Amino acid sequence: MAKNYKILAQNVRSRLNPEGLLFKKAFTDELSTVAYSDILVYIRTAMKGVPAVYTQRSMDAGEKVKGHLKRELTDVTYKYQGSVMTNTHIKGASDIDLLAICDKFYHWDWAEVGQILNNPSRKQNYYSSQVEKLERETKMSKYQGNSIQDLHNNRLISEKVLSDTYQICDILKPKAIKIKNLNLNREVDTVIANWYDSVSSIISDKGNNRGIQVYNKDTNSRGEVGFPFLSISRINSRSSSTNGRLKRMIRFLKNIKEDSDNNIKLNSFEINAICYDIEPNTYVNLNFYDLVSIIYKQLKSIVTNEIHANRIVSVDGTETIFRGEPEKVNNLRLILAEVESIYFDLILQKKAI
Repeated sequence: MAKNYKILAQNVRSRLNPEGLLFKKAFTDELSTVAYSDILVYIRTAMKGVPAVYTQRSMDAGEKVKGHLKRELTDVTYKYQGSVMTNTHIKGASDIDLLAICDKFYHWDWAEVGQILNNPSRKQNYYSSQVEKLERETKMSKYQGNSIQDLHNNRLISEKVLSDTYQICDILKPKAIKIKNLNLNREVDTVIANWYDSVSSIISDKGNNRGIQVYNKDTNSRGEVGFPFLSISRINSRSSSTNGRLKRMIRFLKNIKEDSDNNIKLNSFEINAICYDIEPNTYVNLNFYDLVSIIYKQLKSIVTNEIHANRIVSVDGTETIFRGEPEKVNNLRLILAEVESIYFDLILQKKAI
């Protein structure tokens, strides 16, 4: 059945702009140039970012939480993660993730560092300055405290502070404390974590290359390593070099998923990887509606070419997405069907012009 693009565009506008604020004149003027075509209006709107005023409210809510925690927590660095930090969120009332990262200790990939330093053939792949950094890491004194207890204490203190401060506060989730700021109408997830340094992080002086491990209060343990700041940096950089086109494609797929009648189980992490895998030279100079063809060909290739599917990795380069994951590929087929419908409707639209 043909899609009702006028209604779909209205749905996207409602998500982007839940309080009905006027879009910037430049975007309104742009839409007027494609207003003769409902499908073009939908595509352009589905690629549009959330108005800055809504994103700022999410950030303000996060800063409020940070301010409360700072009065009680010590030796903690605060960072944000998630799609708000790349402006690829598609909801005006998006929540935000605040990381409270313990500075008392950090973990590092001692096994990999040791293998490099003790294997001459591997060691020669690194500059002498990089080898020095790896050697320096091995000579650092070990933390004498109890790292798990430190994380546990930070979680308990954060629960008390936020429960005492916010009327709506959920402390039952194992990895996050969720509050709602009623004045700003925003939710904030506070996540307790510690730093983790890979070889790449150590030799590049850490920074955005540093990883984290999230504390799970139910198991009283640290989770697997993630590199959210590297992912944020790479998406922002790639999108900047393509004049925002990468982020347009990510938002488009997220909105397609949101509007589908099917329950498509692909998250932001996976959608980011799909779009980031596309060679920038294939789309850097394209109009917004031609990006649909790029997305369609990418999804089609992943679904039909196992070699392509197996090589898709997360934006930080540490995790394969579809290898050995047939259920994820099945969900990819669902979103491919949605994009395929729009792709062919767009072709018919062009022929009619």
